[in-house]
Amino acid sequence: MGMDMDRNEEFWAALDRLVGESEIVIDRPKGTAHPKFPDFIYKVDYGYLKNTSSMDGGGIDVWVGTDEGKRVGGVMCIVDLLKRDSEIKILIGCTEEEEEIVCEAHNGTEFMKGVLVRRG
Repeated sequence: MGMDMDRNEEFWAALDRLVGESEIVIDRPKGTAHPKFPDFIYKVDYGYLKNTSSMDGGGIDVWVGTDEGKRVGGVMCIVDLLKRDSEIKILIGCTEEEEEIVCEAHNGTEFMKGVLVRRG
C-alpha cells in the first residue's frame, strides 16, 4: 500500500508541475458550441496546455472550473471509438457539480466513454 501511495502522490505532483509550468489556453469557453458537433454546448471552460502534446497531436486537454483555487482535482480517462484513440483530460478547479458535468459530457454518446479519477 505504501508504494502505491507514493506513486499516487508522485503522479499528482507531476501533474501539478506540468499545469503550473504551462499556459492554459481556453479555446472553447463555457456556453460555446463544439466546432464539429454544434448541438454540443460546453458547460465548463475547455482548452489545453500550451506547448504540450497529447495522443491526438494537440495540447493536453483541460477542463477549467470555477473554483478559485485552480487545483488539479482529477483526470478523465477517455476512450473515443470514432477517433480510435484514448487520452486523459485534466480537471483544474472543478467543483463536484462541474466534475459531474464533465463526466456526462464524456459519456453522452455510444462512441465516447470516460472515467473520472479523483485526486485523493
